[in-house]
Amino acid sequence: MTTQAFEIRSGGELRAVSPGKLAGYAAVFNSQSQDLGGFVERILPGAFKRSLTKPDNIRALLEHDPQRLLGRVGARTLTLQEDKKGLYFELSLPDTSYARDLGVLVDRGDISGCSFGFHVPDGGANWDMRSGQLTRDLIAIDLHEITITANPAYLDTTVAKRSMEEWRDSQLKGNIRWLETVDDDDDDWMGRRCIRLY
Repeated sequence: MTTQAFEIRSGGELRAVSPGKLAGYAAVFNSQSQDLGGFVERILPGAFKRSLTKPDNIRALLEHDPQRLLGRVGARTLTLQEDKKGLYFELSLPDTSYARDLGVLVDRGDISGCSFGFHVPDGGANWDMRSGQLTRDLIAIDLHEITITANPAYLDTTVAKRSMEEWRDSQLKGNIRWLETVDDDDDDWMGRRCIRLY
């Protein structure tokens, strides 16, 4: 399963740690998501390790808007660290009108959400059925941004849904291949001809 499209997920918590500085968790490990349209999702510890080896271009944005840049790892205005809980960040806000407004809104508690945007590389996710619920485990992702948001919801599940359908198709094809193997061994298996499906 391969997908290069951008996905967005909500994360953990946000707080002002000092004037002009925010901190929190953009993602929390082993926390099951809400239903994303036929499946749920978990982020596993180590999922950000790949991204944090070369993090310079990872940015912090306001509401996923690239025009409202808040910081960047390479500029040392954003720090990211994977710990036992999840992806922890600290962010020094720029002296811009939208960042000053953001600082006020976080202090007041009006904005307290985080989110992140990512791609899933080849082999970066596992799909599995657990207690009748289709689950996607994110084991390695390419992180592009974290975002501060007043709406920390699952904003874009289209890509993941497409990936879910690919997984289901692969499971069906696996069963069909088994039937074809039985059919190929003996055209009159158990006295009946099997119908070959493609």
